[in-house]
Amino acid sequence: MTNEAVEATTMEMMTIAAARMLPDRAVCFVGIGLPSTAANLARLTHAPNICLIYESGPIGAKPTVLPLSIGDGELADTADVVVSTPEIFRYWLQGERIDIGFLGAAQIDRFANLNTTVIGSYKNPKTRLPGAGGAPEIAALAKKVFIIVKQSKRAFVENLDFVTSVGHASGGMSRKELGFPGEGPVAVITDLCVMRPDPLTRELTVTELHQNVTREEVVSKTGWAIKFADDLATVKSPESLELTTLRDLLARTAIAHGGVPAE
Repeated sequence: MTNEAVEATTMEMMTIAAARMLPDRAVCFVGIGLPSTAANLARLTHAPNICLIYESGPIGAKPTVLPLSIGDGELADTADVVVSTPEIFRYWLQGERIDIGFLGAAQIDRFANLNTTVIGSYKNPKTRLPGAGGAPEIAALAKKVFIIVKQSKRAFVENLDFVTSVGHASGGMSRKELGFPGEGPVAVITDLCVMRPDPLTRELTVTELHQNVTREEVVSKTGWAIKFADDLATVKSPESLELTTLRDLLARTAIAHGGVPAE
């Protein structure tokens, strides 16, 4: 892989930064959308032996184009094996065989709790979102959880409209007190920065900024008083192979889905 730095959009930087966090040979439970894009980019670059699992039952999926949903035939066609959804959750997830759960969300709070249910009140919502799916179980039971979300004040909120998936609950030891076996969210990747939970309070703290992003930009797009690490770092620029592979994947996907933009 070349070390040549190349120009990338903020969305590309976010996707590449997230993909880099996935180690080879990890077992990763993947959500549709940005998590799937980043996970498959990892598989096509530095992690060829990563095992991607989707909620509908494919294990070891190797899609040539990104799936539109968990029911996309591309996942089953390219998987090592397809099992029932109950087996995915009972044997793989509840059996603590999932190394990484990779999730997106519509809203996230300072303790990495997620909302994918409604915007506004539950009984009379402004927007009804796709819903929980398997996200609550993934957030509770995967050994580690990564979250990828485009940053804005609408997404990064002081209080969630609905708690769909518990991250670090109310902070501190509260997640452990709920009896969840997994570590919970260990990284939140946005188009501006990377956040990680404080070791004691579990509040999200900015540990890295993307290239050319300022603290002020992050503050302006966060709905609470976001904290920054003392040793704040900068995410390494995308390399040419990473960027070319990502763009090729998105282009193939757009063609395969009749010009539907890929996330």
